[in-house]
Amino acid sequence: MNLSFFDQFSSPSLLGIPLILISMTFPALLLPSLDNRWITNRLSTIQLWLINSITKQLMTPLNKKGHKWALILTSLMIFLLLINLLGLLPYTFTPTTQLSMNLALAFPLWLATLLTGLRNQPSTSLGHLLPEGTPTPLIPALILIETTSLLIRPLALGVRLTANLTAGHLLIQLISTATVALFSTMPVVSLLTFLVLFLLTILEIAVAMIQAYVFVLLLTLYLQENI
Repeated sequence: MNLSFFDQFSSPSLLGIPLILISMTFPALLLPSLDNRWITNRLSTIQLWLINSITKQLMTPLNKKGHKWALILTSLMIFLLLINLLGLLPYTFTPTTQLSMNLALAFPLWLATLLTGLRNQPSTSLGHLLPEGTPTPLIPALILIETTSLLIRPLALGVRLTANLTAGHLLIQLISTATVALFSTMPVVSLLTFLVLFLLTILEIAVAMIQAYVFVLLLTLYLQENI
């Protein structure tokens, strides 16, 4: 029983072929396709409004130099948002519960922001490793601490997203299993657990959206430090 709770986090496969790529590309089908008209229907209007709002929100902490990253950051935000929300549907797989995938998204983007800072303003970027006015005996220790905190940023991004989504999925499965098991013996208790399950599902929808936003927002803040 304990192992079955974690089966939902294993990558599905068909004839030995992993289907995670299909899970990752499916959200692209939900985006509006190109059309000659500016406004086609209400759904595309809502989608364009949502994309515009996300872009404005993400670009707020950045200066004009950082606006060059608008396309990649907005695309990443929508990608994570759709995958997290689609993963809450029954009989679906959530790729963002895989730490390997989250690190594959976090590490290259974090490295790009770091290299951008080292190329454009190397003295300022290296100056973050040593706060101004640091006593001389503490300089080696502070440099080591700041370097460690800098290097674990992509790991923190990936672990945060993985842990929050994994915990939510496990709670939903545990409570739903209890609801079904108690239905025949204690229907009143089963009804209460179903109410808890409903509230937890609403909470997980909010967590899925918040975690996608936090992931991209932290990348935006890392970028602002280096431009």
